[in-house]
Amino acid sequence: ELAKLQGTFEDLETKMKEEIAKGDVRLAQAGGRIKVDLVDRILFDVGDAGVTERGAGVLSRLGAVLAAVEDKKIQVSGHTDDLPISDRLRDRYPTNWELASARALNIVRFLEEKAKVPGRRLVAAAYGPWEPISSNRTAAGRARNRRIEIVLTPALAPAPIDAKAAPPKKAAAPAKKTAAKKRTR
Repeated sequence: ELAKLQGTFEDLETKMKEEIAKGDVRLAQAGGRIKVDLVDRILFDVGDAGVTERGAGVLSRLGAVLAAVEDKKIQVSGHTDDLPISDRLRDRYPTNWELASARALNIVRFLEEKAKVPGRRLVAAAYGPWEPISSNRTAAGRARNRRIEIVLTPALAPAPIDAKAAPPKKAAAPAKKTAAKKRTR
């Protein structure tokens, strides 16, 4: 299991080498999990949730590795800084929650539809501004907080039951009706 995890980590490291060197992607491995942090600027235009052409290239390489990983859940989490949404974007994304969730969902859809990662293994989550990894007091810190995290975790859900192989359930016996007895004193 550890060897497979290490192999996946090394494969990600190889495929994402250029982005890692630029600081646009960070990889971490601990406790049976792999975490891929992608800064928002390589995936999205400012204030937008649509995947850019550059982002599509990055996600295609990442998705090629993820599609081959069979025993992990893949959680895609959207994170933002703590600045309020600008007036020009407020109609589309009233808060950072909507922006974070739209971005996470678009990444999940891309991974499933374009990179062929099985949808049953994908999960979308939005953290908005609530899990910063840097201070929001500086522009550099806010930039680090605006990210997509992709976390590979052990798949804990039980395998689906094959309805044809499962024994039929017995119907419960109907409850007996009892006549209420009158009490007299």
